[in-house]
This record gives sequence, C-alpha cells and structure tokens, in this order.
Amino acid sequence: MERIIHLDTHVIVWLYYGEVKLLSEKAKALLEDNELVISPIVMLELQYLQEVQKITDKSLKIINVLKETVGLKIDEAGFNEIILEGLPHFWTRDPFDRIIVAQAAINRHKLLTKDERIHKYYKQAVWE
Repeated sequence: MERIIHLDTHVIVWLYYGEVKLLSEKAKALLEDNELVISPIVMLELQYLQEVQKITDKSLKIINVLKETVGLKIDEAGFNEIILEGLPHFWTRDPFDRIIVAQAAINRHKLLTKDERIHKYYKQAVWE
C-alpha cells in the first residue's frame, strides 16, 4: 500500500528548481517512498511567490512539471472540511501554513516541511 505525504511549499520550490541539496536525507527517502500530495493552497502560495519575484516561474507551470516528473497530486479534500480543521490552529497567522497543515491533518498524513514552527505544533510534520 502506498503511503501519502503532503509537501510544504518550500519543498515544491526546491524540487522544481533542482535544489535537492537543501533536502535532508530523510526527506529524500520520504520523497522516494511515498505518494506526493499538496494542498491546492500551495498553488496559490507559489503564484504569490512568483508575483513578488521570489521565484521566476508561474504556479501552474511548476505544478504541471512536478506532476509529470515526480507524480505530484493535488489533495481534493473539501474546502469547508479543511477550514473547519484549520480553525483551532491558532499557533500561526500565516493562512498558507494554516491551510497546508489542516489539509494534511484531516487524514493524519505526514507533512514534509523544514518549518520548525510547524514541527512544534503538528506532530505528523517530518524532516530529520
């Protein structure tokens, strides 16, 4: 049975731009051994990053390339369900982080992220 792991936005950016050296060894292994999934909010965050010129390519290009190259999938949980799950995540004011964590938490999936704040509050966050 294939396991599912959600990816934080920075992981998507690093994969797309070939910055694999920024990934931990455990992260690399998890990417190889799991079905890779993102919240749709990651697409919006990528677009914001492109608009403020922190990355060069548009969101849909990044997502489409990663769908083809690493089999990336978009989680299809309902928006209402995600928001309800995210309401008690008071530990952040970042709406992207809140929704990304909530989406992974709905089914108790792991979330691959280097973000220490997420690790502090979401027990399924993994990196090292």
